[in-house]
Amino acid sequence: MDRILIVPAAGRGSRLGAAGPKALIPVAGQPMLDHLLRQHGPSVDRLVVVVAPAAVDDFTEFAARRNAPIDLAIQQQPTGMLDAILAAEPTIAQYRPRRIAITWCDQIAVSGVTIDRLRARALTPRAAALVFPTIVMDRPYIHFNRDAGGRIVGVRQRREGDVMPERGEADMGLFDLSLDTYLNELTAFARGTKVASGTGERNFLPFIPWIAERDAVETIPGIAPIEALGVNTPDELAAVEAYLARQAANRS
Repeated sequence: MDRILIVPAAGRGSRLGAAGPKALIPVAGQPMLDHLLRQHGPSVDRLVVVVAPAAVDDFTEFAARRNAPIDLAIQQQPTGMLDAILAAEPTIAQYRPRRIAITWCDQIAVSGVTIDRLRARALTPRAAALVFPTIVMDRPYIHFNRDAGGRIVGVRQRREGDVMPERGEADMGLFDLSLDTYLNELTAFARGTKVASGTGERNFLPFIPWIAERDAVETIPGIAPIEALGVNTPDELAAVEAYLARQAANRS
């Protein structure tokens, strides 16, 4: 098996006015998870969707209707993205794919070009331990600090109250790890990681400068800043829907 995609989807859509799971909220007429299936399905062998205990039935029904290669993992407590990603560990250990892709459930504006570039880089014989796309943009939500040699040495997060640059290098909520990096390095990082002071959660992004000190990390350029936009608010929902409509019009 070449690649499995982990989708942390334990969040609820309260900021979008929905009472149920965020990943099942319709965007441009389709649940977010349908968009991810369409975008990533051709480049992965299976999906592991990480869900809250109360949402298991919703996602089980979704998977049955799609007849899609989806496994569910349960995140018992909402303790952050790091723990959500690690909740998929039993499934990853069972299938042992070459690579593990990860995407946040609301990152549905990532282009097919970027997804294909990431897969191509990740499946090269000497692929880096971690490969992920970034984009330089104004008012970033995330910014990576690099040293003079280009190595990532830190990450700033607006949600944690960090001072952000006016223009910076952001991620797209999309990452690709080797099997060893996921099973061993990420687990080692998690053992020494405490909750962040701002959100009270255990975040995944600080793992990036941590692993960059120990192994190869490669970034690839994205296409446009819209790819970094997650769907968290009604305004972001409208912006992504407009973008997807333009994409559909261009394809037709």
